[in-house]
Amino acid sequence: MMFWETYLLAQRAIRRNVLRSSLTVLGIVIGVAAVIAMVTLGSGATAKVTGDISKLGSNMLHVRPGQGMRGPGGARASAAPFKVEDADAIEHTVAGLMAVAPTVTVARQAISGSANWSTSVTGTTPAFLDIKGWQLEEGRSFTPGEVRSGKAVCLLGQTVKKQLFENDAATGTAIRLGKIAFKVIGTLKEKGQSSFGTDQDDIVIIPLRTLQRRMKGNTDVSAIMVSADDGVSTETVKADIERLMRERRGIKPNAEDDFNVRDMKEIIDTLTGTTKVLTALLASVAGVSLLVGGIGIMNIMMVSVTERTREIGTRLAIGALARDVLMQFLVESVVLSSFGGVIGIVFGLSAAGIGANLIGVPFIFKPGIVACAFLFSGAVGVVFGYFPARRAARLDPIVALRYE
Repeated sequence: MMFWETYLLAQRAIRRNVLRSSLTVLGIVIGVAAVIAMVTLGSGATAKVTGDISKLGSNMLHVRPGQGMRGPGGARASAAPFKVEDADAIEHTVAGLMAVAPTVTVARQAISGSANWSTSVTGTTPAFLDIKGWQLEEGRSFTPGEVRSGKAVCLLGQTVKKQLFENDAATGTAIRLGKIAFKVIGTLKEKGQSSFGTDQDDIVIIPLRTLQRRMKGNTDVSAIMVSADDGVSTETVKADIERLMRERRGIKPNAEDDFNVRDMKEIIDTLTGTTKVLTALLASVAGVSLLVGGIGIMNIMMVSVTERTREIGTRLAIGALARDVLMQFLVESVVLSSFGGVIGIVFGLSAAGIGANLIGVPFIFKPGIVACAFLFSGAVGVVFGYFPARRAARLDPIVALRYE
């Protein structure tokens, strides 16, 4: 009951100077809103990065020749390309693999009638679609016979399909890649842009042997894509592949690798770690305004104590205890800061929702950060309101009553 009366007194004092009270809580509102908006947007950005990279493939590793090998003066030394036999050795030797796909990519002009589009052509095997998690929109994938014979068939990404056929059906038609005619046997579902800004749908996929024989004129493989089974450690798979490739490429024990095995989970961890650090940095900067708001509350409460010196003296003279006066001003400070916290939460979530829509990241509501921001705003009221409240409680009633 005593606390409720103290709360009503605080509300009455705040309403006496509505404009001043509003300006006082503005710093808290800005601080809480900024922290919530920054953390929410940062969480959305982290989720988007993770999701976009996951679209590239599940538990995927890239094996490429020449990565990490440096020549004199820091220049990258040349390294022998892979062969199909290297991919076969990985598939049959390394345990815990879901699929292995050797790939070669070249740039070509795709032509259909009067329409043409410059795109990338990837020669690979049907396992490529499984590794990338790519589904067919229509048609079918390559048959084993088409892969072995190097038949001129292809799958189109959505970007290529739209550029060449607009809204017409593409499956069953013929296109030219450079000077070579290909039959379209299927189209891929849309994947959109990756986190690196590349259009994943701007692609034509053909059998590996077709590209090697009819476009490149050799049997080289530029990369091997590997997907580990669910539950299998990609770090273990990576170490096994590195040992196998060093053996197959005759690399001496103390020599540097002339190839690189890149784990997609490492990339995810790196990018998400970066976004989390930036989010924490922005939230810390935004949190400074909370401290500024707390200082504003302390300043206004000091002014309020000075203005209400005679009122305080009267309360003390008629029997109020020092702790009652302390509690009155402390509650007043906490009410101001908590009210600012509530308004800041509303503004922060609204700003985060608008910002997420504008920059194209998901809105991820985090109850924890909202609760922390509100509790911190209340703590600011306690900390910065205590000193003015203590000063009011220590006033001498006689001196206070004489104050003009």
